[in-house]
Amino acid sequence: MSADGTLSIGELAARARTTVKTVRFYSDQGLLPEAGRSGGGHRRYGPEALTRLRTIRSLRSLGVPVPEIGRVLDSGDSLEAVVARRLDDLGTELAALRWREAALRALHEGTPDRLAERLDLIGAVSVPPSTSALAHYWRRLLPVRLSARLRSSVTEAAVPQPPADPTPDQVLVFARLHALVTDATDHCLASHRPAVPEHPDLLYDGLYEAYQLVEVAVRAGRAPGPGEALDCYAAAHARASGTRDDPAFRRALTVRLAAADHPVMARYWQLAGELTPELTLGAADLWLREALSASTAAG
Repeated sequence: MSADGTLSIGELAARARTTVKTVRFYSDQGLLPEAGRSGGGHRRYGPEALTRLRTIRSLRSLGVPVPEIGRVLDSGDSLEAVVARRLDDLGTELAALRWREAALRALHEGTPDRLAERLDLIGAVSVPPSTSALAHYWRRLLPVRLSARLRSSVTEAAVPQPPADPTPDQVLVFARLHALVTDATDHCLASHRPAVPEHPDLLYDGLYEAYQLVEVAVRAGRAPGPGEALDCYAAAHARASGTRDDPAFRRALTVRLAAADHPVMARYWQLAGELTPELTLGAADLWLREALSASTAAG
């Protein structure tokens, strides 16, 4: 240290147990301001530079980007905020790594003749996976007159989230679901879009209540049959159609719902069910339609 208390670049590097090259890099990035220059034009640093350099190296070892370190050092950002952002970033990075590992295992464990097909499927999914294509599918499928509140609620309930720690099979299932909705052209959507009721909000509000009652019935181990869930389901369809719920309406509803069955939607709910342990909307609706068929057949 010189008489004025400043350090040369070599002295600073030695005290911080790093290299001159590292000190020069951070200095050139504006993270280590110079206190001045020697008579020979060499950089000099004040005593506070050592603490500053140690902070920089600690944050860099945690993967904090250089621009964010600069904001911390200049009091533009709190250390707590930077650490929180880094934790969020790290969570995303770990999710991507887990997905990539499972995807690679799915490719590795497949038969050679299916490798190209699996690679094409898996490669179409972003890493970490996004559900935006699935949400877009439901936004196109739901009735235009449905309120924004119900459109959002139905979409959220209908779109399964990718597992945080997926198995190779789950990666394939999500990739197949992604391909199914991505390939759904307007013509395909028209073929399995539900009939638009006169009052869609009345229908979907009632269906939501009926599906909740099905969850209770399923947890209790009850098979599809008469009860509060079925009554709520039939009443929702009747209200939306502007008619009353009676045996004749239920018989007609049974026929109409059976005719509306579509393989694309059946495939969607099959795949969605393999991604979540929760009861899907599709499974709840199937339970109710089976209950409806059984009740009308008995009547």
